[in-house]
Amino acid sequence: MSLPHAILTALLEKPSSGLELTRRFDKSIGYFWSATHQQIYRELGKLEAEGLIRALPSAQPARGQKKSYEVLPAGRAELARWTAAAQDPKILRDPLLLRLRAAAVVGTAGLEADLRRHLQLHRRQLAEYQEIEERDFPPERDTPEDRLRHLVLRAGIDLETFWTQWLTHALAEFAELPGREREQG
Repeated sequence: MSLPHAILTALLEKPSSGLELTRRFDKSIGYFWSATHQQIYRELGKLEAEGLIRALPSAQPARGQKKSYEVLPAGRAELARWTAAAQDPKILRDPLLLRLRAAAVVGTAGLEADLRRHLQLHRRQLAEYQEIEERDFPPERDTPEDRLRHLVLRAGIDLETFWTQWLTHALAEFAELPGREREQG
């Protein structure tokens, strides 16, 4: 149920077309809630049918012209209701962790190299988040809205920090495993 709420959030921040929403998802919301172009357009249609958003009137009606959408009062109320509702944390489902568990019974072939690859990916993502933080959240940017947006970014930074530390530890454990073939990488 979170994609419609992600779209409502983005539209409340700035009325947008479906294409603009897709681009904004790629640059911000997509870091923690991804959606394809098709999913966004499908959801826009549903939200409009439910009376939560509306297409803004166009200055020049033309066939094939992109529609921009804004949130209606019912959409704002739905987002406020959803924001205030309690939700349990989601259980972590990560194939890498399951593969490590499986390696205990079938062997570790290929896994060390993939752990190294994951470490590099997480280091890159951490560096990107830190650049965003430095660029977009200087100390003087201290409005309540900015502080909440920064909290979301901090969650990403903290998660990537966790993964880089954990993967470093996992690779150190791999180095001490007896009876395994040493992988190059």
